[in-house]
Amino acid sequence: MVTKRVTFRLYPSKIQSDKMHYWRRLHKDLYNSCVEHRRTSYKKFGKSVSYFGQQNCLPAFKEEWVEYKELGSHALQDTVKRVDFAFKRFFKLKSGYPKFKSSRYYKGWTYPCNSGWKACTDGRNGYLKITNLGNIKMRGQARDWGKTKTCTIIFKQGKWYASITVDCVPTRPQTDTGAIGLDFGTHHAIADSNGNLIDNPRFVKTAQSKIDKIAKTIRRKRPPQKRGKASRRWKKANKAIAKIQSKVARHRLDWQHKVSTQIVSCNSLVATEKLNLKGMTRKSKGKRKRQKSVLNRSLLDVGIGNLKDLIKYKVTEAGGFYIEIPTTKVKPSQTCPNCGHKKKKTLADRIHHCEKCEYQCDRDVAAAIVMLNYASGKCGLGVSPSRAFFQDRGMERASTDDDGSTSTWCGSFKQVAQMKRQKLTPQRSRGE
Repeated sequence: MVTKRVTFRLYPSKIQSDKMHYWRRLHKDLYNSCVEHRRTSYKKFGKSVSYFGQQNCLPAFKEEWVEYKELGSHALQDTVKRVDFAFKRFFKLKSGYPKFKSSRYYKGWTYPCNSGWKACTDGRNGYLKITNLGNIKMRGQARDWGKTKTCTIIFKQGKWYASITVDCVPTRPQTDTGAIGLDFGTHHAIADSNGNLIDNPRFVKTAQSKIDKIAKTIRRKRPPQKRGKASRRWKKANKAIAKIQSKVARHRLDWQHKVSTQIVSCNSLVATEKLNLKGMTRKSKGKRKRQKSVLNRSLLDVGIGNLKDLIKYKVTEAGGFYIEIPTTKVKPSQTCPNCGHKKKKTLADRIHHCEKCEYQCDRDVAAAIVMLNYASGKCGLGVSPSRAFFQDRGMERASTDDDGSTSTWCGSFKQVAQMKRQKLTPQRSRGE
């Protein structure tokens, strides 16, 4: 059993849509109130507020603000949990200090369990039943369907969506017994060990001319100010740009799904490099800022991180192996795939030509072959890519977590239950 996320498009009526916007603003106000509560409690009294402390305040909060009663207690608890996760990310130095959110950037709310909603569908179209809101028609199709777990209501680009997680048994067919190495880049999006090259689709570059044309007209319109609203034409132009960018994102995701499915359908072993994408796309602090921004845009246009995630979970469902090679240790771009001789190359060297064995091929293809050789045990190890080989090197078959979930948090209260068990364990050992 694995946990999958399926997104459906919702078609609410005018009354339902207005009520959903009202609920979204209420959840936004609750989020901001929890942030302010933690901030003032620490600044004025020197005390930190935990998730359980704010959760226990919800009953009294609903008695004072009765409009929150129809939203459901579990959905309100999830909004409080969002604040808790935001502060945890801040303390781990992975993001900035949690800020207040406006209605424009607060997308929706989550039902962390099956109470308050029901998906009346078998995975293809149907309708969504929400307490105090009624039945909402939805369209979409899931590859696999099972027991529903959570539901997140999202408002994006003027449309409503329902993102539902389900526990299901994957039905992806077993792949062929092939093996492939993959090298990601900007000149070619993907180069594999078989010599195939997939060009960078450059979705952003294709749509940039349309964006620039609309952005040119925005300069003559009134932007939002501190003591005044933006003009209607400024909002209309920004909405047109957002529509183009959303279309680019959909095209990129469609391309990624097609490429990853094609790779997994022919191979049961996929070897690729371990990349620090955050460092690679970091803003330049030197002189060549313009060149670095163009490089960052090309890397982000391919979407290497999401593409690797898609390949990984699809290989997992098909029962194959997914291995990430330590790039700093193996150095695939500097190593000859034929003899193992290492020599540094500049970015201008697009052809690999070995001085020792005279082997010649494309630079990216050579790197992909090196990664495949390392993964399959051909770099002087003298063993075949068996299960024992992967276990000895910590490269176990790609699999899901013990609880069947492929993500750390999907809106449920899994971490909260684990924290409660950890607190109760010492008490039970003492016999309390």
